[in-house]
Amino acid sequence: QVQLVESGGGLVQAGGSLRLSCAASGRTFGIYAMGWFRQAPGKEREFVAAITRGGVNSYYVDSVKGRFTISRDNTKNTVYLTMNSLKPEDTAVYYCAARIGAAIITDEYNYWGQGTQVTVSS
Repeated sequence: QVQLVESGGGLVQAGGSLRLSCAASGRTFGIYAMGWFRQAPGKEREFVAAITRGGVNSYYVDSVKGRFTISRDNTKNTVYLTMNSLKPEDTAVYYCAARIGAAIITDEYNYWGQGTQVTVSS
């Protein structure tokens, strides 16, 4: 079992940047593929980014490619989402998630954090 705690959300102007962090409990962080998802008001949760266990490969939804970067530090049990050139449409609650196995773009992850709010003003 792993517990995930996100941080780093907040209010930012369009064009600005934020870095989200997701800290995981336990000593086996390196066995989990990690993902970031988001849910805007009135919309379904959507995939944002995922990263493999060793951090070699990453995947992104088209709408954030070139603006967002997912990374991880297995020595700190933490995964990050660096968000640049933020747009109002990026406003959502952002969740990190963990799964044993391959990094995937669907929401079939085993463990989820509580979410952190990101609001981008125009």
